[in-house]
Amino acid sequence: MPSFKNFFGQDTLGEHQHRSLGAFGTLALWLGANVVVTTILTGMLLVPDLSFTTAMGTVALGSVIGAIPLLLVGLMGQRTGLPSMVLTRRAYGPLGSRLISLVNMCVLIAWSWIQALLAGMSLDYAIEATSGYSNLPLMTILCETVVVMVVLRGHLGIERVERWAALAMLVLAGIVLYQLNRHYELSALVEIPVESRNAITLGIAFDIVIATAFSWISSSADYNRNCKSGAIAIWGTWLGYVLAALIAMGLGAAISGLSIINGLEQTYDPTRLLAGFGFGLPAALVIFFSVMTTNVMAVYSATLSCMNVAPGMSFWKPALIIGVVTVFGALIPGILDQFQNFLLLIGALFIPAFSVMIADYYLVGREGYNTALLDARRQPGRPTAPIAIGAYLIGAALAAWWTLVTPLPFGASLPVFVITGGLYWLGVRVLTPSERDT
Repeated sequence: MPSFKNFFGQDTLGEHQHRSLGAFGTLALWLGANVVVTTILTGMLLVPDLSFTTAMGTVALGSVIGAIPLLLVGLMGQRTGLPSMVLTRRAYGPLGSRLISLVNMCVLIAWSWIQALLAGMSLDYAIEATSGYSNLPLMTILCETVVVMVVLRGHLGIERVERWAALAMLVLAGIVLYQLNRHYELSALVEIPVESRNAITLGIAFDIVIATAFSWISSSADYNRNCKSGAIAIWGTWLGYVLAALIAMGLGAAISGLSIINGLEQTYDPTRLLAGFGFGLPAALVIFFSVMTTNVMAVYSATLSCMNVAPGMSFWKPALIIGVVTVFGALIPGILDQFQNFLLLIGALFIPAFSVMIADYYLVGREGYNTALLDARRQPGRPTAPIAIGAYLIGAALAAWWTLVTPLPFGASLPVFVITGGLYWLGVRVLTPSERDT
């Protein structure tokens, strides 16, 4: 069946034979990943609980700091040629890696549901405003179906789409900002009085921005393993991610502020602000392209996570099954109401998990971070696995406590990251002396 094989990607967990991502491709990939409606919505949560200038300062600082672990894991992928979930096998062992992969797959699928619904809302509103036709379930399914078709082509298909989609989003976002400036007083944003609406403090805001960056840690090696050099993996990821965060969260904060200034209902997308001027469609296209670029990455990484849980599966099988699940899961009633809690959950689950992995690679030792990780039979169990799992559980418990029970004024993300990695490193030094110099 040559046509079948030619259509579906043949991606594996092993090292790719070619490095296809250059500087522009890497920057475009991470720009497209984070200029997304969910990141816009994150920016909307910050205003008016914080002033506009404070919100943007928090976004800038949180993104610069939050992207550091993102690029560290991506650099591990570039050096080894292995995806993120395979890399967890060294610290956590085969069983621990499968458990983390299963959690990662479920979180990425839920992430995809939220994005698909928001995309469907935006597209449905724009089409209704121009033609009078409205069908939210159909629009949601349509958006997610496009995502699944792109994912089935594999990483090379994704890279091609990401380049053009990222450029399209930049152009369209520029047009949207231009129109916002024409019809609204953007200078008035700095004068919006602070008012508690979403219970967002400065610490929680910083935590949410950090959690947004951490939400991509589990996928960074999946893509950066294709970068042509380590420098490209670092700077392309950092610049692309931070620029995207400033654009998307800045747009969200501006939309929220302008809604308040003009007495409009706060909304999830910019189409409602611009539709009155007959300009809702370009705003909807920004949302559509953003979901396509971000969702393909989420579904692709969920597919690799599934392959790590059940090695030996052909790429297209889990990709197709997960794609179907994401299409219909987006129609679950009330899923959007849990968006803020979902961001905090990501922080609790992923910050400690990848803090351990980063500490293992950069502080404990790099021996074993090679294709031998692909053969579980050669890893009957590492002495670090119980330490890694213990450090992770402590870190996750601290994240939950400091987020839900006794919130820290400066947020839980950075303390949890440092404490978890430190506990793992100390445990390895004390309990497994033979590992310290590997």
